[in-house]
Amino acid sequence: MYFTDTKICIDGDNGLGKDAVIVAADLVKTYKTKKRKGLFRGEKKLVEALKGISFKVYRGEIVGLLGPNGAGKTTTIKILATLLLPDSGDAWVNGYHVVKQPFGVRKSIGIMLTVERGFYGKLTGRENLEYFGALYGLDRRYMEERIDYLMKLLELDKLGAVDRMFEEYSLGMKARLGLARALLKDPPVLLLDEPTLGLDPSSSRMIRELVRKLAHREGKTILYTTHNMFEAEIVCDRILLINKGRIVAEGSPEQLKSLIPKLRIINMVIRGGKGVEEIVSSMGFEKYEAKYEDTIVNLKISVEKPEDVLGELIRRIVNAGHEIISLKVEEPTLEDVFLYYASKT
Repeated sequence: MYFTDTKICIDGDNGLGKDAVIVAADLVKTYKTKKRKGLFRGEKKLVEALKGISFKVYRGEIVGLLGPNGAGKTTTIKILATLLLPDSGDAWVNGYHVVKQPFGVRKSIGIMLTVERGFYGKLTGRENLEYFGALYGLDRRYMEERIDYLMKLLELDKLGAVDRMFEEYSLGMKARLGLARALLKDPPVLLLDEPTLGLDPSSSRMIRELVRKLAHREGKTILYTTHNMFEAEIVCDRILLINKGRIVAEGSPEQLKSLIPKLRIINMVIRGGKGVEEIVSSMGFEKYEAKYEDTIVNLKISVEKPEDVLGELIRRIVNAGHEIISLKVEEPTLEDVFLYYASKT
């Protein structure tokens, strides 16, 4: 394990050998936009989406790319998929350079950027996949067998979606068809950008279980972005926490949580919570979160030794006229780890 100003890395054998399938080296990407000034005029503005990120993903591994909106997750995926050119830095996918050998990269990947875009509403699920199979240059017989296999694998046949028009699909059906398209040419690498966003629990679970099977049984290399920390913890072998264009921490979910072993979370639900933040701030707590719902506040405070501060905190809250509905002291979650390290950047 080693630390730098902007990144925490965990060295050592990952159990997968040294066969790195995805390699990113100092990727930088800046967008040019305009900042509004008045009604009609704007001044040029540069947005640094990626500030020199580097990482590797190994064969048979699922790596989660986690971070808030605007952190650089989708930009990273698009560069690896050859949809965006980096301003500087290098990246390879399955041995192909993303800038110098884009066709080799495209043959090696299956990509899922959104569950709805790119399909044709008036075509059925099967017809959509046949269209993309033709674009990929797949042999007709192989393509038909592959489509039948994927329809069964993703249970679209059980949902009656095979010969239903895409415009009639539910969100869950669209997500399954999106994953089927990504798997159509049986690529060794999958780039999945929030594949379960907005889905019902049944569809989400099916996709999560399939992703793990594809990596751990079939040896596919998967880069997986999500906002869902619970999902990342159960799906991913390793996590890259990204914030403001930089990777701020890296490791397995358990390794990341062990990086802050002294932290515990005081979790309180308080009635009449107005003014609670002033109490917390006055006690010198720096890492806390307060969520309000009418007269109720859910308060989370990260501390090293809760036993040293809990009595005084309770006394001040009660003396201020608030009612403590519930109180728990918890071990940190992956979300807590992210919030802790993201606050340092």
